[in-house]
Amino acid sequence: MKLSARTRQLAATGAAAVLLLGGSVACAPPEKESGGAETQSGVKAAEATSAEDFGGIDGLVEAAKAEGELNVIALPPDWANYGAIIKAFSDKYGIKVNSAQPDASSQDEINAANQQKGKSTAPDVFDLGQSVALANTAMFAPYKVTTFDDIPAAFKDADGTWVNDYGGYMSIGFDSAKVPEVTSVDDLLKPEYRGSVALNGDPTQAGAAFSGVLMVALSQGGSVDDIAPGVEFFRKLADAGNFLPVDPTPATIESGQTPVVIDWNYTNAAETKKLPSWKVLVPPDHAVAGYYYQAINKDAPHPAAARLWQEFLYSDEGQNLFALGGVRPVRADNMAADGTLDEAATASVPVIDGPVTVPTPEQTEAATKYLAEHWAAAIG
Repeated sequence: MKLSARTRQLAATGAAAVLLLGGSVACAPPEKESGGAETQSGVKAAEATSAEDFGGIDGLVEAAKAEGELNVIALPPDWANYGAIIKAFSDKYGIKVNSAQPDASSQDEINAANQQKGKSTAPDVFDLGQSVALANTAMFAPYKVTTFDDIPAAFKDADGTWVNDYGGYMSIGFDSAKVPEVTSVDDLLKPEYRGSVALNGDPTQAGAAFSGVLMVALSQGGSVDDIAPGVEFFRKLADAGNFLPVDPTPATIESGQTPVVIDWNYTNAAETKKLPSWKVLVPPDHAVAGYYYQAINKDAPHPAAARLWQEFLYSDEGQNLFALGGVRPVRADNMAADGTLDEAATASVPVIDGPVTVPTPEQTEAATKYLAEHWAAAIG
């Protein structure tokens, strides 16, 4: 499962429908000439800020096809429907998609870009959690997709340096054939859940895990400004022998190794298709929501393909493919108004009536600092 995480502003009050380094190689890959081919406007592909620099979408498609490949990272096929998205993009444009480290964290994405800078294997694009994304904006190339004006201002950088792509709710997934029904966060401290409760990643590096600790903190009387009760709860879980220090994956879930998983609702929901006894709870009184951040690596080895990928993700086709993955696409409201949103797909996304907690960047930064100082000691 993807370890990256994102948190962005969503409806925080009222009725809210809020609708992720591969193996080593024997020799280093060749260095890439930076910048790519020149566009129709005379700027290099790596400096293009819109499709207009290529003379329009057709020109961008031509440039991307000439590159022939796209490198993505940390995109599990069962996360937000990325398997189908990658296939649809590749089939549509005839571009080979190289998917590295599907189970990597957001920080792993940045590390890979730094370690492989100038090489043909470097990531072309990023899909990141909020804290990691906002800490590394100097690595991103500003680009405005053709649907940029259709994306709410709260979910994008004004220059297109980053744009939110999809969001969801934090949840508890559990195998009802192996553990009792989970009705609340507090249930997880019961003896029946000994050696059963896994968190998707390290909350100091992975957005899903960070949001999981925040959800738990809210259930224990904490707040977005006080995540300490969440850390304390996990200390109790560890002391009771209930916390399972294993990063969950579809394989660990289906084998029964991780019968309880705290993760995004859409990732947990994907397991219900494979494991009929798998159920998903979004605690309605402690709802935590978040969006992920999409960005282009400014040193992308395939700069035109990277930009075409963004165009695809934010097109009606790409956004509906996200919806089919159980996430809320960022253009959902406008597409619904235009009649272009796949309503059958969004029907699988939970609707929470009531307050939804979404940390600001400043709150995320403060909470991440607290976790860095206290998490490791808490879980032993």
